[in-house]
Amino acid sequence: MSDGAISQDEIDALLSGVNMDGLGGGGGSAGAGSSINTAVLGNFANGLKERLAADLGTMTSSAFDVADPVVEAVDKDQLLAKLPETVVTIQNDFSNAVVGEHLYIISPEFAKKLASLVNQSETAELDDMAFSIVSEAFSKHTGNEITDLEHTGKLSGIATSPAEAVNVPKAMARIPQNTFALISYPITHEGQVYTMWEALAGDVVNTMTNALSGDTAAAGGSAAMDGGGILSASDMAAMGSLVGGGAPMGGNMGGASPMGMNVPNVQPLSFPNLGGGPATVQQGNIGLIMDVFMEMTVELGRTKKQIKDILGMGEGTIIELDKLAGEPVDILVNHKPIAKGEVVVIDENFGVRVTEILSPMERVSTLN
Repeated sequence: MSDGAISQDEIDALLSGVNMDGLGGGGGSAGAGSSINTAVLGNFANGLKERLAADLGTMTSSAFDVADPVVEAVDKDQLLAKLPETVVTIQNDFSNAVVGEHLYIISPEFAKKLASLVNQSETAELDDMAFSIVSEAFSKHTGNEITDLEHTGKLSGIATSPAEAVNVPKAMARIPQNTFALISYPITHEGQVYTMWEALAGDVVNTMTNALSGDTAAAGGSAAMDGGGILSASDMAAMGSLVGGGAPMGGNMGGASPMGMNVPNVQPLSFPNLGGGPATVQQGNIGLIMDVFMEMTVELGRTKKQIKDILGMGEGTIIELDKLAGEPVDILVNHKPIAKGEVVVIDENFGVRVTEILSPMERVSTLN
C-alpha cells in the first residue's frame, strides 16, 4: 500500500480476517499450498465417501450415491470458474490441532433439495431452517474427517468453529488465499448429480497430509525451522497449541527439539459458567455484529379461536392454551425457537430459566 491505495487482495484479506502481513509474498503461509499432496488427500477423501452418502441418507430418509472424489491444488480464480453464480457456503474452520480455513460449497439447488427432503415437502426456501439443515449435514462430514485424522495417532483434540451456512454470490464467498486444496464430491440423488466442493487452506492440508502419511516431525505440531531459520505460520500455530495445552517447553531449541515428539494435547477441564455470562468467545467477523439487538420472546402457549369467539371476549374471559401446567415454555429469537425454559419470579418481575437448547434438527421439526 505504498501509494495509499488498498489492493483487491488486501480488501479480500480484510473481509476474511486474514493477517495482512501474509500478503504479497514473504509471509509464512504464502507458499503453504505449493506442495499439496493430492494423492494422500485423495485416498483420505475416498475413504469418506461411503459415510458421506450414509449420513445424507440417514438425515433425509432418501438414497444418495457419492462417486470417487477429485482432489486438486487450485487458487481462488480457478475455483470461481467451477462455481455457479450463486452458491451456499458452509464455513467450518479448524481451530485446534489442525488450524485454518475450511469450507464447503454447494449449489442453492442442492441446499433446497436437502431441506425439502428433511421437511418432506415438495419445495423449500433458503431460509434459516434450510441453512440449519445443510450446516448439520456437513458438520457430520467434518466429524468423520476428524475421526480418521485422530485415528492416525498423530493428531488429537481437533476442533472446529460452528458451521455457518450463507447464500451469497460466488464473488463474495470467503475462499482461502493463495493455493489451497479442493475436493470435489459428485453426489447423485434420483438421477440428479450435484457437487459438494470442499476447500482446505494450505496450512490445513499440510498438517493433515503429514499426519496421514506418518510424518511425525510435522504432524504433531513440529516447530523445526526451515532452511532460512524462519518459522512458518503453521509451525507458529502448532507451537501455540502446544504451549496452550501445557506441553513442556524445556530442552535445547538449537539442537534436538522436543517438538518432534508426539506430545498429547492436554487441556484443562472447564465447566459451564453459572453466572449467566457468555460461555464461549466468538471468533472471526461475527464480532462486528455482536452489539446488534434481536427480539427475544418467551411464548407461554398458543390456541386457535373462531372469529365469533374472539369478538365475544371481554374482561374475565379465560383463554385455554395448548401448554400443560408446568410444561417448559418456548424461547424464540426473531420468532425462531432456540430453547426451552421454565418461568421464574425475580423480585417482582417474571423471568425464564433456560433448561434446554434446541439442536438444529429440533428447530427444524418445530417449524414443520
